[in-house]
Amino acid sequence: MSAPVTAREVRLAARPNGWPTEDNFEIATVTPEQPGPGQLLVRNLVMSVDPAMRGQMNDKHTYVPPFQIGEPLTGAAIGKVAASAAEGFTAGDLVVHTLGWREYALLDATAARRVDPELAEPNAFLGVLGAPGLTAYAGLFEIAGLTTDDVVFVSGAAGAVGSLAGQLAKLHGARKVIGSAGSDEKVRHITEDLGFDAAFNYKKGPVGEQLAELADEGIDVYFDNVGGDHLEAAIHNMNDFGRIAMCGAISQYNEAEAQPGPRGMFQMVSKRLTARGFIVLDHFDQYQQFLEHVGPWVRDGRIRYEETVLNGLEKAPEAFLGMMRGENTGKMLVDLR
Repeated sequence: MSAPVTAREVRLAARPNGWPTEDNFEIATVTPEQPGPGQLLVRNLVMSVDPAMRGQMNDKHTYVPPFQIGEPLTGAAIGKVAASAAEGFTAGDLVVHTLGWREYALLDATAARRVDPELAEPNAFLGVLGAPGLTAYAGLFEIAGLTTDDVVFVSGAAGAVGSLAGQLAKLHGARKVIGSAGSDEKVRHITEDLGFDAAFNYKKGPVGEQLAELADEGIDVYFDNVGGDHLEAAIHNMNDFGRIAMCGAISQYNEAEAQPGPRGMFQMVSKRLTARGFIVLDHFDQYQQFLEHVGPWVRDGRIRYEETVLNGLEKAPEAFLGMMRGENTGKMLVDLR
Protein backbone atom coordinates (compact mmCIF):
# COMPACT_ATOMS: atom_id res chain seq x y z
CA MET A 1 0.00 0.00 0.00
CA SER A 2 1.48 3.34 -1.02
CA ALA A 3 0.45 6.96 -0.61
CA PRO A 4 -2.15 8.28 -3.05
CA VAL A 5 -1.60 11.36 -5.14
CA THR A 6 -4.34 13.23 -3.27
CA ALA A 7 -6.47 12.74 -0.17
CA ARG A 8 -9.03 14.75 1.77
CA GLU A 9 -9.16 16.26 5.25
CA VAL A 10 -11.73 18.23 7.25
CA ARG A 11 -10.65 21.65 8.52
CA LEU A 12 -12.13 24.20 10.89
CA ALA A 13 -13.54 26.96 8.66
CA ALA A 14 -14.86 29.27 11.40
CA ARG A 15 -15.41 29.18 15.14
CA PRO A 16 -19.02 28.65 16.22
CA ASN A 17 -20.94 30.95 18.53
CA GLY A 18 -23.36 28.61 20.26
CA TRP A 19 -24.44 25.57 18.27
CA PRO A 20 -22.02 24.71 15.42
CA THR A 21 -23.27 24.19 11.87
CA GLU A 22 -21.81 22.59 8.78
CA ASP A 23 -20.53 26.05 7.80
CA ASN A 24 -17.93 25.72 10.55
CA PHE A 25 -16.25 22.91 8.58
CA GLU A 26 -14.59 22.68 5.18
CA ILE A 27 -13.09 19.81 3.21
CA ALA A 28 -9.68 20.31 1.59
CA THR A 29 -7.67 18.17 -0.81
CA VAL A 30 -4.01 17.59 0.07
CA THR A 31 -1.04 15.52 -1.12
CA PRO A 32 0.02 13.00 1.55
CA GLU A 33 3.75 12.92 2.30
CA GLN A 34 5.88 9.82 2.62
CA PRO A 35 6.98 9.05 6.19
CA GLY A 36 10.35 10.25 7.43
CA PRO A 37 12.49 8.39 9.98
CA GLY A 38 10.37 7.17 12.89
CA GLN A 39 7.10 8.01 11.14
CA LEU A 40 4.09 6.15 9.76
CA LEU A 41 1.69 6.97 6.96
CA VAL A 42 -1.69 5.53 7.96
CA ARG A 43 -4.73 5.01 5.75
CA ASN A 44 -7.57 5.85 8.13
CA LEU A 45 -10.43 3.36 8.05
CA VAL A 46 -12.77 4.68 10.74
CA MET A 47 -12.76 7.91 12.77
CA SER A 48 -14.47 8.97 15.94
CA VAL A 49 -16.42 12.12 16.77
CA ASP A 50 -16.59 13.00 20.47
CA PRO A 51 -18.23 15.67 22.65
CA ALA A 52 -14.87 17.02 23.85
CA MET A 53 -14.17 18.22 20.31
CA ARG A 54 -16.80 20.93 20.78
CA GLY A 55 -14.60 22.70 23.32
CA GLN A 56 -11.65 22.60 20.93
CA MET A 57 -13.67 24.58 18.38
CA ASN A 58 -13.56 27.58 20.73
CA ASP A 59 -10.55 29.88 20.89
CA LYS A 60 -9.74 28.84 24.43
CA HIS A 61 -7.11 26.47 25.81
CA THR A 62 -8.60 24.02 28.29
CA TYR A 63 -7.02 20.63 28.93
CA VAL A 64 -6.26 20.31 25.21
CA PRO A 65 -5.27 23.01 22.70
CA PRO A 66 -8.01 24.52 20.51
CA PHE A 67 -8.38 23.67 16.85
CA GLN A 68 -6.96 26.33 14.54
CA ILE A 69 -8.95 27.91 11.71
CA GLY A 70 -7.77 26.54 8.38
CA GLU A 71 -6.14 23.51 9.98
CA PRO A 72 -7.44 19.91 10.06
CA LEU A 73 -9.34 18.77 13.12
CA THR A 74 -8.00 15.92 15.23
CA GLY A 75 -9.59 12.98 16.99
CA ALA A 76 -9.31 9.24 17.46
CA ALA A 77 -9.07 7.06 14.36
CA ILE A 78 -8.13 3.53 13.47
CA GLY A 79 -6.31 2.69 10.27
CA LYS A 80 -3.82 0.50 8.46
CA VAL A 81 -0.19 1.44 8.06
CA ALA A 82 0.32 2.32 4.39
CA ALA A 83 4.06 2.98 4.71
CA SER A 84 6.44 2.69 7.65
CA ALA A 85 9.81 4.25 8.36
CA ALA A 86 9.65 3.19 12.01
CA GLU A 87 11.07 0.13 13.70
CA GLY A 88 8.41 -2.29 14.90
CA PHE A 89 5.72 -1.33 12.39
CA THR A 90 5.09 -2.74 8.93
CA ALA A 91 2.60 -2.00 6.18
CA GLY A 92 -0.76 -3.52 7.01
CA ASP A 93 -0.51 -3.11 10.79
CA LEU A 94 -3.76 -1.96 12.38
CA VAL A 95 -3.20 1.08 14.64
CA VAL A 96 -5.14 3.60 16.70
CA HIS A 97 -4.02 7.23 16.84
CA THR A 98 -5.42 10.76 17.20
CA LEU A 99 -5.13 12.19 13.67
CA GLY A 100 -8.64 11.52 12.47
CA TRP A 101 -10.75 13.83 10.29
CA ARG A 102 -8.55 12.94 7.29
CA GLU A 103 -8.19 10.02 4.93
CA TYR A 104 -4.41 9.66 5.39
CA ALA A 105 -2.44 10.57 8.51
CA LEU A 106 1.31 11.13 8.79
CA LEU A 107 2.40 10.67 12.39
CA ASP A 108 5.25 9.69 14.65
CA ALA A 109 5.19 5.99 15.45
CA THR A 110 5.25 6.85 19.16
CA ALA A 111 1.76 8.33 18.71
CA ALA A 112 0.30 5.08 17.33
CA ARG A 113 -0.86 2.02 19.27
CA ARG A 114 -1.14 -1.35 17.54
CA VAL A 115 -4.41 -3.16 18.26
CA ASP A 116 -5.32 -6.84 18.34
CA PRO A 117 -8.09 -7.57 15.81
CA GLU A 118 -8.66 -10.97 17.45
CA LEU A 119 -9.86 -9.33 20.68
CA ALA A 120 -12.69 -7.38 19.04
CA GLU A 121 -13.80 -5.73 15.83
CA PRO A 122 -11.52 -2.79 14.95
CA ASN A 123 -14.28 -0.24 15.56
CA ALA A 124 -14.44 -1.31 19.20
CA PHE A 125 -11.04 0.27 19.83
CA LEU A 126 -12.61 3.68 19.20
CA GLY A 127 -15.45 3.01 21.63
CA VAL A 128 -15.95 0.29 24.19
CA LEU A 129 -12.24 -0.67 24.18
CA GLY A 130 -10.95 2.85 23.49
CA ALA A 131 -11.00 6.18 25.29
CA PRO A 132 -14.79 6.10 25.93
CA GLY A 133 -14.46 2.69 27.56
CA LEU A 134 -11.50 3.74 29.68
CA THR A 135 -13.46 6.84 30.70
CA ALA A 136 -16.30 4.69 32.05
CA TYR A 137 -13.86 2.35 33.80
CA ALA A 138 -11.79 5.08 35.48
CA GLY A 139 -14.85 7.10 36.44
CA LEU A 140 -16.61 4.22 38.13
CA PHE A 141 -13.73 2.57 39.93
CA GLU A 142 -11.07 5.20 40.58
CA ILE A 143 -13.18 8.35 40.83
CA ALA A 144 -16.46 7.05 42.30
CA GLY A 145 -15.09 4.01 44.14
CA LEU A 146 -17.98 1.74 43.13
CA THR A 147 -19.09 -0.91 45.66
CA THR A 148 -21.65 -3.71 45.51
CA ASP A 149 -23.97 -1.81 47.87
CA ASP A 150 -24.31 1.18 45.55
CA VAL A 151 -27.32 2.51 43.70
CA VAL A 152 -25.87 4.08 40.54
CA PHE A 153 -27.35 6.75 38.27
CA VAL A 154 -25.82 7.30 34.82
CA SER A 155 -26.86 10.23 32.62
CA GLY A 156 -26.41 10.02 28.87
CA ALA A 157 -26.77 6.28 29.38
CA ALA A 158 -27.28 5.39 25.71
CA GLY A 159 -24.01 7.01 24.64
CA ALA A 160 -20.59 5.44 24.27
CA VAL A 161 -19.43 6.22 27.83
CA GLY A 162 -22.71 5.95 29.70
CA SER A 163 -23.74 2.63 28.18
CA LEU A 164 -20.51 0.99 29.33
CA ALA A 165 -20.58 2.66 32.76
CA GLY A 166 -23.98 1.15 33.47
CA GLN A 167 -23.00 -2.31 32.25
CA LEU A 168 -19.79 -2.29 34.28
CA ALA A 169 -21.72 -1.27 37.38
CA LYS A 170 -24.11 -4.19 36.88
CA LEU A 171 -21.32 -6.69 36.22
CA HIS A 172 -19.60 -5.56 39.42
CA GLY A 173 -22.72 -6.15 41.48
CA ALA A 174 -24.17 -2.68 41.99
CA ARG A 175 -27.47 -2.94 43.85
CA LYS A 176 -29.36 -0.94 41.23
CA VAL A 177 -28.42 0.94 38.05
CA ILE A 178 -30.61 3.74 36.68
CA GLY A 179 -30.06 5.54 33.39
CA SER A 180 -31.41 8.57 31.55
CA ALA A 181 -31.69 8.91 27.78
CA GLY A 182 -33.39 11.14 25.22
CA SER A 183 -35.96 8.85 23.61
CA ASP A 184 -38.27 5.98 24.48
CA GLU A 185 -36.33 3.70 22.13
CA LYS A 186 -33.08 4.50 23.93
CA VAL A 187 -34.77 3.81 27.28
CA ARG A 188 -35.90 0.44 25.94
CA HIS A 189 -32.39 -0.27 24.65
CA ILE A 190 -30.57 0.42 27.90
CA THR A 191 -33.02 -1.59 30.01
CA GLU A 192 -33.80 -4.53 27.71
CA ASP A 193 -30.50 -4.84 25.84
CA LEU A 194 -27.90 -3.47 28.26
CA GLY A 195 -29.40 -4.64 31.55
CA PHE A 196 -30.01 -1.35 33.39
CA ASP A 197 -32.56 -1.89 36.16
CA ALA A 198 -34.53 1.24 35.30
CA ALA A 199 -34.38 4.25 32.99
CA PHE A 200 -36.33 7.34 32.01
CA ASN A 201 -36.70 9.67 29.02
CA TYR A 202 -35.53 13.06 30.26
CA LYS A 203 -37.57 14.80 27.55
CA LYS A 204 -40.87 13.54 29.00
CA GLY A 205 -40.84 15.36 32.33
CA PRO A 206 -38.74 17.02 35.03
CA VAL A 207 -35.54 15.05 35.56
CA GLY A 208 -35.70 15.38 39.35
CA GLU A 209 -39.22 13.96 39.56
CA GLN A 210 -38.50 11.06 37.22
CA LEU A 211 -35.27 10.19 39.03
CA ALA A 212 -36.95 10.31 42.45
CA GLU A 213 -39.62 7.84 41.28
CA LEU A 214 -36.99 5.30 40.22
CA ALA A 215 -34.50 5.93 43.04
CA ASP A 216 -36.78 5.50 46.05
CA GLU A 217 -33.75 4.48 48.14
CA GLY A 218 -31.69 7.42 46.91
CA ILE A 219 -28.49 7.11 44.86
CA ASP A 220 -24.92 6.54 46.00
CA VAL A 221 -23.00 7.11 42.77
CA TYR A 222 -23.78 9.52 39.96
CA PHE A 223 -21.83 9.22 36.70
CA ASP A 224 -22.38 12.64 35.13
CA ASN A 225 -22.16 13.03 31.37
CA VAL A 226 -24.74 15.80 31.08
CA GLY A 227 -24.53 18.41 33.87
CA GLY A 228 -27.33 20.98 34.16
CA ASP A 229 -30.67 19.68 35.42
CA HIS A 230 -29.30 16.14 35.67
CA LEU A 231 -26.58 17.20 38.09
CA GLU A 232 -29.07 19.19 40.14
CA ALA A 233 -31.46 16.22 40.28
CA ALA A 234 -28.68 13.84 41.27
CA ILE A 235 -27.51 16.05 44.14
CA HIS A 236 -31.09 16.30 45.41
CA ASN A 237 -31.50 12.50 45.34
CA MET A 238 -28.05 11.52 46.65
CA ASN A 239 -27.65 9.56 49.86
CA ASP A 240 -25.24 10.73 52.55
CA PHE A 241 -21.60 10.31 51.52
CA GLY A 242 -22.57 9.86 47.87
CA ARG A 243 -19.96 10.24 45.13
CA ILE A 244 -20.24 12.08 41.83
CA ALA A 245 -17.88 11.31 38.93
CA MET A 246 -18.03 14.43 36.76
CA CYS A 247 -17.17 13.27 33.25
CA GLY A 248 -18.90 15.85 31.04
CA ALA A 249 -21.65 18.44 30.70
CA ILE A 250 -22.92 18.06 27.15
CA SER A 251 -26.10 19.96 27.97
CA GLN A 252 -24.01 23.14 28.23
CA TYR A 253 -21.30 22.76 25.57
CA ASN A 254 -23.15 24.81 22.97
CA GLU A 255 -24.37 27.64 25.20
CA ALA A 256 -22.99 30.99 24.09
CA GLU A 257 -23.28 32.39 27.63
CA ALA A 258 -22.26 30.85 30.95
CA GLN A 259 -25.12 28.90 32.54
CA PRO A 260 -26.14 29.09 36.21
CA GLY A 261 -24.96 26.28 38.45
CA PRO A 262 -27.27 23.71 40.05
CA ARG A 263 -29.54 24.80 42.87
CA GLY A 264 -29.39 23.19 46.30
CA MET A 265 -25.61 23.12 46.53
CA PHE A 266 -25.71 23.19 50.34
CA GLN A 267 -26.70 19.53 50.06
CA MET A 268 -23.08 18.90 49.07
CA VAL A 269 -22.29 19.95 52.65
CA SER A 270 -25.26 18.54 54.54
CA LYS A 271 -24.99 15.13 52.84
CA ARG A 272 -21.17 15.14 52.88
CA LEU A 273 -21.02 14.46 49.16
CA THR A 274 -17.89 14.16 47.04
CA ALA A 275 -17.80 15.45 43.45
CA ARG A 276 -14.67 15.09 41.36
CA GLY A 277 -14.06 16.02 37.77
CA PHE A 278 -11.78 13.83 35.68
CA ILE A 279 -10.24 13.65 32.22
CA VAL A 280 -9.47 10.33 30.56
CA LEU A 281 -6.05 11.61 29.43
CA ASP A 282 -4.94 11.33 33.07
CA HIS A 283 -5.77 7.63 33.20
CA PHE A 284 -4.07 6.05 30.20
CA ASP A 285 -1.58 4.39 32.55
CA GLN A 286 -4.54 2.11 33.42
CA TYR A 287 -5.28 1.20 29.80
CA GLN A 288 -3.68 -2.25 29.82
CA GLN A 289 -5.40 -3.11 33.09
CA PHE A 290 -8.69 -1.90 31.64
CA LEU A 291 -8.18 -3.93 28.46
CA GLU A 292 -7.41 -7.11 30.42
CA HIS A 293 -10.46 -6.55 32.61
CA VAL A 294 -13.05 -5.49 30.06
CA GLY A 295 -11.74 -7.09 26.85
CA PRO A 296 -12.85 -10.65 27.68
CA TRP A 297 -16.35 -9.41 28.55
CA VAL A 298 -16.59 -7.71 25.18
CA ARG A 299 -15.31 -10.80 23.40
CA ASP A 300 -17.78 -13.17 25.09
CA GLY A 301 -20.74 -10.81 24.74
CA ARG A 302 -21.34 -10.00 28.39
CA ILE A 303 -20.72 -6.36 27.50
CA ARG A 304 -22.73 -5.14 24.54
CA TYR A 305 -22.06 -2.06 22.51
CA GLU A 306 -23.84 -0.19 19.76
CA GLU A 307 -22.51 2.04 17.00
CA THR A 308 -24.07 4.69 14.81
CA VAL A 309 -22.00 4.86 11.61
CA LEU A 310 -22.06 7.38 8.76
CA ASN A 311 -20.10 6.67 5.59
CA GLY A 312 -17.54 8.94 3.93
CA LEU A 313 -15.31 11.76 5.15
CA GLU A 314 -17.80 14.30 3.82
CA LYS A 315 -20.26 13.00 6.44
CA ALA A 316 -17.93 13.75 9.36
CA PRO A 317 -19.45 17.19 10.16
CA GLU A 318 -22.95 15.71 9.99
CA ALA A 319 -21.87 12.90 12.34
CA PHE A 320 -20.39 15.38 14.81
CA LEU A 321 -23.48 17.59 14.81
CA GLY A 322 -25.78 14.58 15.13
CA MET A 323 -23.79 13.31 18.10
CA MET A 324 -24.09 16.70 19.80
CA ARG A 325 -27.88 16.55 19.26
CA GLY A 326 -28.04 13.06 20.77
CA GLU A 327 -29.03 11.32 17.54
CA ASN A 328 -26.62 8.42 18.08
CA THR A 329 -27.07 5.22 20.03
CA GLY A 330 -23.71 4.10 21.36
CA LYS A 331 -20.56 5.34 19.65
CA MET A 332 -20.83 7.74 16.72
CA LEU A 333 -18.31 6.82 14.02
CA VAL A 334 -17.48 7.73 10.43
CA ASP A 335 -16.39 4.96 8.08
CA LEU A 336 -13.74 6.31 5.68
CA ARG A 337 -13.36 3.21 3.49
